[in-house]
Amino acid sequence: MSLNVKTRKVDGVIILDLSGRLTIGEPVLLLRETLRVQVNEGARQYILNLGDVSYIDSSGLGELVAAYTTVRNKQGDVKLLNLTAKAKDLLQMTKLLTVFDVYEDEAKAISSLKASKTSA
Repeated sequence: MSLNVKTRKVDGVIILDLSGRLTIGEPVLLLRETLRVQVNEGARQYILNLGDVSYIDSSGLGELVAAYTTVRNKQGDVKLLNLTAKAKDLLQMTKLLTVFDVYEDEAKAISSLKASKTSA
């Protein structure tokens, strides 16, 4: 199973609902392209919902970091939502939990983005 990405907008925040496997090749390219289009359209606040992502390889991890860097360089922000136990362990081992803000509740993730926007 490859990756599916559904894009929706809530309160001006772009939410990417990912499902499947975030791995080298097509899945990573799909996420990169989806994000690039949104960034080019001026969106700066993102939530990556990883609740239905069954597997993340090193390329997928790299793409999450690249997405974070790209958006931050445009004065935006990226939050992660609904990490599976495997994904959380992976981010813990790679020390990326210290980089990303992780939420279990979509409304809290959205309000944190709203708060960071008003304080910026």
